Amino acid sequence: MAALVTRGVRDLLKRADSAKVPRRHRHKKKWAATEPKFPATRLALQNFDMTYSVQFGDLWPSIRVSLLSEQKYGALVNNFAAWDHVSAELKQLSARDFVNKAHFHGEPEPEGGQTAASSPASWACSPNLRCFTFTRGDVSRFPPARFGSLGVMDYYLMDAASLLPVLALGLQPGDTVLDLCAAPGGKTLALLQTGCCRTLAANDLSTSRTGRLQKVLHSYVPQDIRDSSRVRVTSWDGRKWGELEGDTYDRVLVDVPCTTDRHSLHEEENSIFQRSRKKERQMLPMLQVQLLAAGLLATKPGGHVVYSTCSLSHLQNEYVVQGTIELLANQYSIEVRVEDLTHFRKLFMDTFSFFPSCQVGELVIPNLMANFGPMYFCKMCRLT
Repeated sequence: MAALVTRGVRDLLKRADSAKVPRRHRHKKKWAATEPKFPATRLALQNFDMTYSVQFGDLWPSIRVSLLSEQKYGALVNNFAAWDHVSAELKQLSARDFVNKAHFHGEPEPEGGQTAASSPASWACSPNLRCFTFTRGDVSRFPPARFGSLGVMDYYLMDAASLLPVLALGLQPGDTVLDLCAAPGGKTLALLQTGCCRTLAANDLSTSRTGRLQKVLHSYVPQDIRDSSRVRVTSWDGRKWGELEGDTYDRVLVDVPCTTDRHSLHEEENSIFQRSRKKERQMLPMLQVQLLAAGLLATKPGGHVVYSTCSLSHLQNEYVVQGTIELLANQYSIEVRVEDLTHFRKLFMDTFSFFPSCQVGELVIPNLMANFGPMYFCKMCRLT
């Protein structure tokens, strides 16, 4: 099965690859000692300037300056803490719960003076999540989280756009859930906050990153829940999950390794743009297709998958989704449908800036007035 996926991915990459340089125009690389020594952050910016100026056109200058500016954060309220008290404290900072605000505006209009409940069509989001942000243009910072009266941390600071894939997954009570690339743990924590997970498998290939995930769970989740059979943390190769646990899960989150665009512009350590990692960076789309394919194979027919990255690159976003759907149709006769998230985007457009021209899925683009993201996410339903 893994060989079929790998072969299919290679065929897709060959078709997407640009024409090869004729042999007569090739030249030998210079000795490493004579190559210019540019920091990885500068190489990342050069790469983005070349690719994103074409992809985004006139939007790129504003996205560029936003990426280089200070990022905004959201405070995900820990439902295992005294959440009502925590929410009240955050409101005193003049922050607002953007999830609740979207829920309120997403409710259908009442008829005949009667209060109407939201229908699944109008609010197909994972429940019980509370995340506070400052309003557009407000660059205030949240104070560091602290341990509360119940022995767990009060809230988790994260890029608020990172919550959108979890919201889009649309968890329902009793769901079996897989977080295929779970570290460092923010989205895993959010999945647990919904209270919907009958079981949650949180996986990441890197044992060091899994260690970070365990630290997050230890700080935010009570011990009885961590130690129960509801939560399982593993360090397996996510590409093989379709073989390990095929047709098993109701909901799967595939938040894949990517170029982590904002991080790459600000951090030298562990940057994917280091010269020693050039081959790894070039192979990212292949890895992403393999992981998404494994996530879809691990999903029950009728179940849902959300694919996400923190990259602006359509090669890592729409192309991966479309290529994987084609791969599963050809190699496994599995039909996958992309879900329309137009209404979802409208719910949250007061908080985030969305790119208007995604072929599939949605993309939050950084904006100085709402400097979250980038965050791409696409929801799929496995039909067969």
